[in-house]
Amino acid sequence: MTAAAPLQIIPVEGKALMQRFIRVPARLGAHDPNWITPLDMERAESFSPKHNPLFSHTQVQFWLAVQEGRDVGRISAQIEATNVEKGDMTGYFGLIAAEDDPAIFAALFATAEAWLKARGMTQVIGPFNLGINEEAGLLVEGHDTPPMLLMGHDQPYVSERVLGAGYAKAKDIYAYVSTIADPLPRAAQLLLKRKRPQGLTMRMLSFKQYRKDIDAITDIFNNAWMDNWRFSPLTPDDTNHLAKALRPILDPKLVWLVDIDGEPAGFGVCLPNLNEALQGLDGKLLPLGWAKLLYRLKVKGVKTCRVPLMGVKRKFAASFAGAVMPFLIIDAMRREALKMGYEKVELSWVLEDNLPMRRICENFGALPYKTYRLYEKSLA
Repeated sequence: MTAAAPLQIIPVEGKALMQRFIRVPARLGAHDPNWITPLDMERAESFSPKHNPLFSHTQVQFWLAVQEGRDVGRISAQIEATNVEKGDMTGYFGLIAAEDDPAIFAALFATAEAWLKARGMTQVIGPFNLGINEEAGLLVEGHDTPPMLLMGHDQPYVSERVLGAGYAKAKDIYAYVSTIADPLPRAAQLLLKRKRPQGLTMRMLSFKQYRKDIDAITDIFNNAWMDNWRFSPLTPDDTNHLAKALRPILDPKLVWLVDIDGEPAGFGVCLPNLNEALQGLDGKLLPLGWAKLLYRLKVKGVKTCRVPLMGVKRKFAASFAGAVMPFLIIDAMRREALKMGYEKVELSWVLEDNLPMRRICENFGALPYKTYRLYEKSLA
């Protein structure tokens, strides 16, 4: 019996290694009919300190696993500054992908954990790709359908390998899906028929005051989510990046804000599922990828969409206005999406113990169809 070839874990430095890092999941998913390769260009920008403001408040390191000249795995480790400032010495791992070999996973995790421990971290949670406000969780149920925009799709064996590296479940997060044309359940119909609270007004996103509306959405988001598990606030730089990145695919009719007596109080964002248009492009826009992508988005049109962001300011949450606001927002997005030809909508992600949001999804007839898991491990 011949000995296994040496396994190298290499820190990713420079564009060439980063491009190899980006391409690892595409090779692993090549024979998976539900795998969709993200755009290489988008991934390169997301992993770049020059383009992604996350790096201004997060330490990040990437590694590539190489064996017999092949790139066989990858991982990242992150330290969020706001956690350390609060005395929370929890680091993150992310972007885990590798061939189905326990030794590769063990070496990747050992490297990431050593890097985190050397910087004072006593616990690690993940995967976060790269932060909690980006992609989060490892897909453990729902491998039989493609992922929606900004949601992950991991190979089925990965969860077992993470457990094998000494990790345990921290939290599950769910993706809900519903058919837009289906009649609303009676409970939702009755609530929407009730008279709107006095002073409540609804409006679509305005490109004429785009910056102002994005700032309002950010303020509501940070307020609404501040007590949620592992919350990390969006910074002004994060907001600027978000505004620029999303504008090309935002449709104002699918982004709604609610004001109470003139004060921004709630919002919801629905985005076309770009992944549907990326199928078969292998992450590349040249030579013909641009034309195919534009045709699918602008001419043929995609039939699926996703609600990634929604929130209600905490000061209104306990009132009737706060209770009805999510229903009004989702219904407005649903009606507009139906007019535009969308057929299915995903509402994600939702923490397993966020029972109010889960009930709202279920009251609209949505069902959980994918489960993503976050894992934790002590480094003490």
